[in-house]
Amino acid sequence: MDGDYIIGGVFSIHNYMHTVKHNYTSIPEPLRCTGSVDGRELRFSRAMVFAIEEINNSTELLPGVRLGYRIHDSCAAVPVAVQAAFQLTNGVQPAFDTGETCSQSGTVTAVVGESGSTPSISTSRIIGPFDIPQVSHYATCACLSDKQQYPTFFRTIPSDRFQALALAKLVKHFGWTWIGAVRSDSDYGNNGMAAFLHAARKEGICVEYSESFYRTHPRSRFQRVADVIRGSTAMVVVAFVAFGDMRLLLEELGRRPSPPRQWVGSEAWVTDPNLLRFSFCAGAIGVGIPQSVIPGLREFLLDLSPAKVVGSQVLTEFWESAFNCRLGRSADGAEETVCDGTEDMQKLQSPYTDTSQLRITNMVYKAVYAIAHAMHNVMCPERNSAPQCDRFTKIEPTQVLGQLKRVNFSRNGYQVSFDANGDPLALYELVNWQRSESGSTEIVTVGYYDASLPAGQEFHMNRNLTWAQGGTQVPVSVCSESCPPGTRKVLQKGKPVCCYDCIPCPEGEISNTTDSPDCLPCPEEFWPNADRDLCLPKPIEFLSFHEALGIILATVSVGGACLAVVTATVFFRHRASAIVRANNSELSFLLLFSLALCFLCSLTFIGSPSDWSCMLRHTAFGITFVLCISCVLGKTIVVLMAFRATLPGSNVMKWFGPPQQRMTVASFTFIQALICTLWLVLNPPFPIKNLTTYKERIILECALGSAIGFWAVLGYIGLLAVLCFALAVLARKLPDNFNEAKLITFSMLIFCAVWIMFIPAYVSSPGKFTVAVEIFAMLASSFALTLCIFAQKCFIILFRPEKNTKKHLMSKSPSD
Repeated sequence: MDGDYIIGGVFSIHNYMHTVKHNYTSIPEPLRCTGSVDGRELRFSRAMVFAIEEINNSTELLPGVRLGYRIHDSCAAVPVAVQAAFQLTNGVQPAFDTGETCSQSGTVTAVVGESGSTPSISTSRIIGPFDIPQVSHYATCACLSDKQQYPTFFRTIPSDRFQALALAKLVKHFGWTWIGAVRSDSDYGNNGMAAFLHAARKEGICVEYSESFYRTHPRSRFQRVADVIRGSTAMVVVAFVAFGDMRLLLEELGRRPSPPRQWVGSEAWVTDPNLLRFSFCAGAIGVGIPQSVIPGLREFLLDLSPAKVVGSQVLTEFWESAFNCRLGRSADGAEETVCDGTEDMQKLQSPYTDTSQLRITNMVYKAVYAIAHAMHNVMCPERNSAPQCDRFTKIEPTQVLGQLKRVNFSRNGYQVSFDANGDPLALYELVNWQRSESGSTEIVTVGYYDASLPAGQEFHMNRNLTWAQGGTQVPVSVCSESCPPGTRKVLQKGKPVCCYDCIPCPEGEISNTTDSPDCLPCPEEFWPNADRDLCLPKPIEFLSFHEALGIILATVSVGGACLAVVTATVFFRHRASAIVRANNSELSFLLLFSLALCFLCSLTFIGSPSDWSCMLRHTAFGITFVLCISCVLGKTIVVLMAFRATLPGSNVMKWFGPPQQRMTVASFTFIQALICTLWLVLNPPFPIKNLTTYKERIILECALGSAIGFWAVLGYIGLLAVLCFALAVLARKLPDNFNEAKLITFSMLIFCAVWIMFIPAYVSSPGKFTVAVEIFAMLASSFALTLCIFAQKCFIILFRPEKNTKKHLMSKSPSD
């Protein structure tokens, strides 16, 4: 249609280009489209006409200016789109008019289209150098946002960059980390899928396969892609595919049953009603351009009659295909009829007449209005608050291009503006293919995605979704199940990061989150629970009075002390008897007192260690045992001296009488007390938490402080014990009926054996058993001294009083 200014339009009204083999001997045929008319694309082109007629009838936008249009069919093919771009650039008139009254009807002010990204790229490269603005309603390739390559390109549909990000977030939202991916082998599919995969990797999503195809590929290519989908383990398939390509793929999948798949679609196909016949895709979800309402459009689309369509080849083809009749000519066969004018557009069920979900149609509508507003701003300056338009003003495409960058208006409640890249605000509806009560599949809006909202708030769901095979539960699509707390992920060799094994956390480490990549060590005084998902305080362990071992050792200790007291009582009751007087009663009582202390000293080793108990237990042990050994040593020396005193002329006993005996015991004990004092002053024992012996529990024990001090105390006790043992051995064969040296020899033999065995046992025993070994050695050596030295004497005193006489004691015993 002619007008004062022409707006060009390019749509994919047919899906295929007629191709022939060139023999290079004749002129090639003109490019032409073939196949059936796409009713949806025809609706797009008619929506452009409707918008232009609305503007021509408007008194506010371009008043007094009549717009014309020139619409071309690119049949979704680059060669035809390029040809259309050249025709629009060169003008529509067949010959150049040199007259001075040349009409501007041959000049294209702007172009609406194309529907596909690849044809739009080709078109933009042709018309861009002439600064002719192009506003696409359906080309979504993110590459078209590059203003250096496509400086005159605008679009009313969001870029695939936003769609890819929305799809990636949608997949992540439902927890799908293992997906398949298919795409159109075109600029739309390849660039869109590349953007999606980039966003998906950031979201931690892995792709099992990524296949591409195009409508012109052989069927074997579609069969291979279909087999890949059937044989994959990924439940979810993300399809960044154009409508025509998707139709061929679904037809191939429908030829042979395949496992259920959850489809996630781009807006190019997921909102197209023509694909709803593929019932195995029920449950598909995706993003789509928001639905809209264009008042008067449906009436305009239905306002067709044979008289109106006969002048247009495309409309004629559509009419004949829709009503299966021939228009304005005779029928070619018996099955065809001639259109008689009774055909009713109101009853026609076709994508052309379907205005229930106007999505892309509104993008065409807004594109036309955006161009009109830009032209209005160029030629209609406001005078006296009213726009005055000069229809004879010559405007250049460059002026329209400059104003397009600044348009900002609202039409039917829909905002129209462009950012610096020529892109609109990204707003999508979330759509879901749901089965209706009648059994048919419908496209239902279940929410929206707004890229302008803060991160994490872009999605809003307002309806329940149905999934593959009509399920109500979100399907699971993961390569590996999530690793529960207490485990960590270990990647499977040669597989994507989403494929992993769950390995329990090593000893001493936990993970308290799902899918943890690492386990964290517990703090030093904590240990994992059985599930290894929580650090608990380590149980504290020490030799306690409340446990069985502590009770037994405490009982034996008190029993030994009581035995020493009882023995001392017996000796005190019979202190005048011969056997008590003959065995140096003073040293015997002192020895029994020290033995009682030795038994009681072991009690300081039981219970929770503290500063005072640590210092007390070791010093008390060292001093009491030296006192005990000193008494035994004194008794041994007394025996030796006593027999020496029986020799004629010997006065040895006056040099080792009771004062000397007391001095000997006191001197030996003082030396040990001095060693203990130095130990306590320089580096005393102290309580510590032993965290190394057992990893899972804490041992409370006393650190030696100074190992030299500890071994000096033990060494001094050992030195006295060896000295005492040596003297007792010398005195064991002295003639007498009761020679105490024999008893001392045997007791010291046991004493030394116990403490020699104590050393390796003490070093190798872990934790609280170190303390138990030390207590055992103390009790064993104390009992050895008590029983070996005093048991026989008590037996004679209590049960063999006839032997408790001086005569019996002084009688010679046979020599060994």
